Amino acid sequence: MKKRDVERGISILLWILMVLLAGYIIVKGLALEKKDMEYMMGNIQHQALKIYLPGITETEGEKDGKQWLWEKIKAQLPILKKYSKEEEKKPEIDAKTSSRIMRENTEFLEAKILEENREAGPPSSGYENTEDEEIPGDAPSQETVNQIRAPVTDIPLEKFQDFDFVMRNFYTVDKTTSINSEQLNAPALLEMDMRMQGNNEQPQILIYHSHSQEEFIDSVPGDPSTTIVGVGDYLTTLLRDTYGYNVIHVTDTFDIVDGKLDRDKAYTYAQERISRILEENPSVEVVIDLHRDGVSGNKRLVTNIDGKETAKIMFFNGLSRTKQNGEISYLPNPYIQENLAFSLQMMLETKKYYPDIARTIYLRGYRYNLHLRPKALLVECGAQTNTVQEEMNAMEPLADILNKVLTGT
Repeated sequence: MKKRDVERGISILLWILMVLLAGYIIVKGLALEKKDMEYMMGNIQHQALKIYLPGITETEGEKDGKQWLWEKIKAQLPILKKYSKEEEKKPEIDAKTSSRIMRENTEFLEAKILEENREAGPPSSGYENTEDEEIPGDAPSQETVNQIRAPVTDIPLEKFQDFDFVMRNFYTVDKTTSINSEQLNAPALLEMDMRMQGNNEQPQILIYHSHSQEEFIDSVPGDPSTTIVGVGDYLTTLLRDTYGYNVIHVTDTFDIVDGKLDRDKAYTYAQERISRILEENPSVEVVIDLHRDGVSGNKRLVTNIDGKETAKIMFFNGLSRTKQNGEISYLPNPYIQENLAFSLQMMLETKKYYPDIARTIYLRGYRYNLHLRPKALLVECGAQTNTVQEEMNAMEPLADILNKVLTGT
């Protein structure tokens, strides 16, 4: 007997059984509850589907036959498929847009920034100087140093007349402080001369780490070369060997007290030490406090530059002013405008040549030792979720950006 005849016979038999059952119910006057009837009919439907359309009963997860069938119909009818995807994608796009806005403004600092940058006490001084880095030989020519890299974006300088545009695209303001167009005059900041004045016969740049114990996802315990200090070593090498600057790298520890991690006074201890070094090396024009950020969860601050996974960077300014108390008299900084000019010019060059690596310039209420020099810079590179190699990779564009600002090219 052919398969089609068998299936037809089974179908007829099922219908006969259903008719007999209905007749039995009517004759006997049975009153089955709705849920019992639905269960019986559902079971019959399932058995019938299993016989005639076995693929429906083999779907994965919790999909029922109707859901599976609808998906198959959509797959065969492009117009339905397109419509369904557009409906499903809309909330996803909205979510990504919302996430991006939050990421570029406040989310990335909410988790750790308050913990890692708590120091706001009055400065003091007193530690001895440490070793100076050796002075490099002849500097390479500027033609060799300047990388042949075309700008990726072009931001007309007229746009910086619009304070809202500047704040929206370049800054994030912490809730501890505030700033207005008089305090942050972008066109004036961009006109300030941030070029290096001296030559490399004497120290020009000083790099240090208020939080020297900051590590990364694959740092090796006890190996400082895999911490932020090791990242600073690489930045020092790039600035010295590639760009010809005379660089001092201070590797002292400021966040270990009595053998334990303690950042409550890290900025005070760093200020004491760095101030003494600067007194002995007055030729230093640029002071960089290199950090890594702290983020919550598994969030990763990474982008791809020239085929290499690279940690994102953020510039940081302390304004010595809080919303609650106004100007902080015990944290004076005569160089706030120069500090703002330096970070804004760095950020502008970053946007031009490496737009994906720049996060924002974060403005907060305290000082963070940015009063030590007019060209003082605090840089947050990546976070604890980045790899050491991603951090090292970020030093290459950072060194290039710094050189562009310091040479005015």
